[in-house]
Amino acid sequence: MNFDKSNNAWKITAAAAHAYCVPTEEPEADGTLQWDNTIMVLVHLKSESQEGIGYTYADAVTAQFIAQHLFPLIKDENLFDINRLWGKMQRKVRNLGLPGIASMAISAVDNALWDLKSKTLGLPLCKLFGQQHETMQSYASGGFTTYGPAELSAKFQQWKEEGHKMFKMKIGRSKKEDIQRLRAARKTIGEGQLFVDANGAYFPKEAIEMANILNDFEVKWFEEPVTSDDPEGMRFVKENIPAAIRVASGEYGYTPGYFKNMLEHSAVDVLQADATRCGGITGLLKAGEICGAFHLPISAHCAPSLHLHPSLSIQPMQHVEYFRDHVRIEKMFFDGYAEAREGKLKPDLSRNGLGLDFKFKDAQKYKIT
Repeated sequence: MNFDKSNNAWKITAAAAHAYCVPTEEPEADGTLQWDNTIMVLVHLKSESQEGIGYTYADAVTAQFIAQHLFPLIKDENLFDINRLWGKMQRKVRNLGLPGIASMAISAVDNALWDLKSKTLGLPLCKLFGQQHETMQSYASGGFTTYGPAELSAKFQQWKEEGHKMFKMKIGRSKKEDIQRLRAARKTIGEGQLFVDANGAYFPKEAIEMANILNDFEVKWFEEPVTSDDPEGMRFVKENIPAAIRVASGEYGYTPGYFKNMLEHSAVDVLQADATRCGGITGLLKAGEICGAFHLPISAHCAPSLHLHPSLSIQPMQHVEYFRDHVRIEKMFFDGYAEAREGKLKPDLSRNGLGLDFKFKDAQKYKIT
């Protein structure tokens, strides 16, 4: 292959970004927020011979940000030069503020670039990176605080019948109600692993008190017991709760430096990272390398269809979150979406790139930009 920039076959010839808003099936909430819809921002790139897609879950304004600030940087560039383009996008947003919208915008573009590159080479993305895992564990997630004990039990029973072995629920609104919900969850899943996510709802000593209650229900995973902006508080919690409970955080990490800082503070037992936020697949790979250097596992946050292929290529990757809202949307919008079977995700190696084809016609009624 002639990879020279002057070769028109390798140029990015067209780009588009659109937002799609999907209402939730019922009101949803965690320990700190409530919502009634989820927005996917899709990036669609073209070369002379191929098309690539990437996405993030973010506000609709992200699509406008991408079109205004990022597409001019990559138009007519060589689609193989992803690391260079990633650096260009990082520098472009310096004065705009990298965390938040800018980073999610970069993530969507970066994800589409990797999809386009691997499709151009005729490879599944995990093979382009070098596949280390044949399958990836997944855990069922979405036990919102709006679910009372009966509804939570029904959701977990459905996941159990689908073969899931790990189940995550939200906590942090009401200790009394959470205890009732924990009791119902444990009864339903039997010997299954129970995870909880507080979304930063507690102060450190409150989190420690709650962890002792969680231990009675054999909870194995305590996600974001305090805000991830407080790595010292996170470490204090980690060091003062039952050893059987692992502390996890990192879903709001936007830069490699954030992940490095989290691990240097010994703030977590498991780092989380999200390729829809952390600078895309490029950022996720960097997070995986940082975890490898610290000899800690990493877990991919949400967006299972996006995370499957890169996760298979990251040695310390432990599992992918099979988040209810995103699973529902990805089933609606993609041919080739990642479906968990017996609690595992397995790639279809007959499909190149991320293995996804966006169903533009089906998604049209949800399009808002």
